Amino acid sequence: MISPPPLPPRLSRPALVAVVGAALWLVAAAALLVAALLGVRPLDIWFTACLAGAFLGAVGYGIFAWQRAAARRGSRTAQQGLE
Repeated sequence: MISPPPLPPRLSRPALVAVVGAALWLVAAAALLVAALLGVRPLDIWFTACLAGAFLGAVGYGIFAWQRAAARRGSRTAQQGLE
């Protein structure tokens, strides 16, 4: 049986990707909030989308951390290969 090639290092750290993505969404939401407070633009769907992106990134990181903890303690139902 042939196994697939290993992932590149930058793609093999999903926790880092989730944290950086959520942080970028939060930065964008903060920028939109500042713009709204200064009267440059109103709070609209872009602000809501940024908050949703940050929330989903945090949920994604939480699920990954939960699976990683289960794999480390040897749970049979955990995903394999998480470090």
